[in-house]
Formats: sequence, C-alpha cells, structure tokens
Amino acid sequence: MNRIIARKVKGLKRYKKKDLLQTVSMLTKVNDSIGRAASSTVLFEMEDEFIKCQEAAVDLGNYLETLDMDYVPMVRILEDYCEHIYRLSTNIQDESQCKKLSKKIRKQLIQLQNAITYDMPPDKKEVVFLPYKAAMWDSLESVWQAAQKDENCDAYVIPIPYYDKNPDGSFREMHYEADQYPDYVPVTRYDAFDFAAHQPDVIYIHNAYDNWNLVTSVHPHFFSGNLKQYTNTLVYIPYFVLDEVDPNNEQMVEKIRHFCFMPGIINADKVIVQSEDMKQIYVNEYLKAAKAHGLQGRHLDRTYLEQKFLGLGSPKYDRVLSTQREEFDIPKEWQKVIQKPDGSRKKIIMYNTGIAALLTHNEKWVDKIADVLKVFKENQDETVLLWRPHPLIESTMQSMRPDILRKYTAIKEQYIAEGWGIYDDTADVDRAVVLSDAYYGDGSSVVQLYQQTGKPVMIQNVDV
Repeated sequence: MNRIIARKVKGLKRYKKKDLLQTVSMLTKVNDSIGRAASSTVLFEMEDEFIKCQEAAVDLGNYLETLDMDYVPMVRILEDYCEHIYRLSTNIQDESQCKKLSKKIRKQLIQLQNAITYDMPPDKKEVVFLPYKAAMWDSLESVWQAAQKDENCDAYVIPIPYYDKNPDGSFREMHYEADQYPDYVPVTRYDAFDFAAHQPDVIYIHNAYDNWNLVTSVHPHFFSGNLKQYTNTLVYIPYFVLDEVDPNNEQMVEKIRHFCFMPGIINADKVIVQSEDMKQIYVNEYLKAAKAHGLQGRHLDRTYLEQKFLGLGSPKYDRVLSTQREEFDIPKEWQKVIQKPDGSRKKIIMYNTGIAALLTHNEKWVDKIADVLKVFKENQDETVLLWRPHPLIESTMQSMRPDILRKYTAIKEQYIAEGWGIYDDTADVDRAVVLSDAYYGDGSSVVQLYQQTGKPVMIQNVDV
C-alpha cells in the first residue's frame, strides 16, 4: 500500500515570484499616491486603500513564513510596513506626518522589491496529475516521472473520486482508489489540495468525458470546464491507445471519430496522442465536430489546432517497454498456478475482455467467455490463463446490460473459486502485459500496448 500524504497545501494562496513583485508594485503605486496627496481630504478618501494594502502585506508575510528558506528579513519589512500604514491611517489630518511616513514606506518597499528580485530563487513550476482509475495511471506515469526529476518543478499526484452511474444518469457508488497506486508514487488527497490557492501551472487529466460518459463520471468538481479556471495549461492524455489508422481511410476513421471530440478535448490547451497520423485524425475530426456544434474562434482555426494536438506518443508505451518481468512482485497464489511440478514455468496467456465486445455481442459474449475458460481449464497443465477484464466491465453491465450481469458474475466467481487460472482485477495492467507470453481476447487499446512488446496477439471471434 502506498503512503497517502496531505501536504500543507490547503487554505493559503500560493504566490509566484512574479506575483510577489506585482503586489509590491501595487503597494508602491498606492504609496506614491499618498506622497502626492495635497490635502488631508484626499488622504481620508484613501482610507480603504490603506486597509487593502495592509491585508495584502499580511498575506505576503504569512506566505513567506511557510517557505522552506529563511525569509525573516522580508517578513520584518512587511511587519514594519503594516505598522507605518496603521500610523498613516491614524494621522490622516497631519499631512506633514503622512508625507514623512510615505518616504519611509517607499524605502521599505524598495528594500522588499530588491530582496524578492535578488534573494528569492526562480519560481518552481507546479504540475498536477489527476488520475481517476489507478489501472489507468500508466497513461500519465512517464510524464509524472519527468516532472518529479525536475528540480525546478513540484509535481503532485492527486487521485480523484469517481462514480458509477445508474441507467437514468444519476450517481451510484463512489470510488476512490488512492491506495492502489505504486509505492513509489506519493499521492495527495483531493480534499487536501486547494486548487484556487495554488493555481497550478499545468494540470494533466486522462478522462475527457466529464458528464458525457453513460457508465461512470468523475466528481463534477474535476470536470475539465471547472479545472480550466485553476490553470493556464490543461493537458489531456488519453488513458487508451487505438489501432493506428491511415488518416485518409474514411471507413476506419469513422470507427474512432467519437474519441476526437469530448469536453476534456474541447477545454484542453494541449492534447497528446500516440502518433502523428492520430494527430491528423484528431485535428480533422475535431474541426468537423466543432463546426457541427456551433463552436467559434480558435476551435475552427486549423493552425491553432495543429499546435493544440501533439503526436508525441503515449506514456503507456514508455511504461511497458521500460519494465522487465523480474521487477514485478508476483503474488504467491499466482506463482503456484504458474509453476509446474518440475519447477519450470507454464506459458501464460493474457485473456483480455473488453467493453466494446460486451456491448456489441451481449449474451453471446458471455457464452464465449465460458467456452474459453473451459478450453484453458482442459489445458491447465501446460498453459495458464491470466484473465483480465476491463476495469469497468461490471459497472457497464449494471448501467447498460443488467440482464446479463448475473450470468457473467456466476462464471467469474466459479473461475476464481476453482483456482486453476489467474483472475487479475488489480490496477497494474503492465504487470499482465510483461508477465504473459501471448495475448488472446477482445480488440481493445491493450492490443496496441501489447503489440509494442513483439509478443503474439490473437483476437477472439465471438462467433466461433
């Protein structure tokens, strides 16, 4: 189990170096106005400005006190500044005294500006990753690793809650999978991070559906439209990879068109996809959908979209290609099934069952699973079946195919109880990919991932 940490990140505004300098500049402008004031009447009218300046100075001082470095001299300048502002407010009738105090304040603010400019290090970039299902973390991991290694970057992994949905679209059960991430990934609770105070430089998401998904939904607070108010750069990386398609093949493009236009893609500043060909498909299909939905401006600007969509590759490939079988901790119950009596290892077949096939074939798909399990049970002396269903299979059935859920559940529970194979519903799909010797099952994004390993892939035919 990984360690869930709650850093001191809630309730206090995060200032960047440029924000500090802008605040000092604002205080200086107000002070210059005080120095130019010709009468106590003008100064009296500025009384509200004195209060705002004092509040801004207190906020800066509180923030500086939370930093690791020693900024006591700056805090003292701000304390003295607040004292002088208070004296100003109580001596409004004395124009001469006010002008003297204004000169002292100006010197203090120059000192403070110089200290911030020359004594404070450059701003660290804050980057936030918002995975929702732990099983899909591999779509963000390599990007997080790069951010984690960057000395000029503070990276936060903040798993967010999500809900199963009822057929009428209402929320059912809430899931929060923060305890299912690898031990080396420190995670921050979603309710311990104040997005409004932090205003992260970049936010990464891998769920773009918002309220368009019929099966699940992330918490509405984490819909992409809401996240946009907290960052200048919202980045979407799909949690899946698709079959590579020629952008000119209209028939094949039609099958993946729906992936190219979703709320998270509309709201994102950058969208990272698996290849240059896929980028062109996203750009082309986004333009068509944006026109059909009546969007305007940059949504219809191909030059802008060519910069928004980036065919840099999927982090999912990075994870699976950089991991060796020996690096995984194999459960003892798996080892018992994998090892032959003579100590040698059986061949492991990853059996992947997916949502698209379920929704297409319905009960016939369930019957196919039963048949596959029967065949592999008969050959268990030489081969191990590692059955890994899509993590949202049962949620999808509850929402969209409730009539076959009981039959499917009975088959699954019997398979688990008999114990001759492996049932893998953990968050780590890469372990199954790396550990197995071949892939068998439904067509899905896992196929593209598996093909990167160079191992055999066979797609099951429900009609056989």
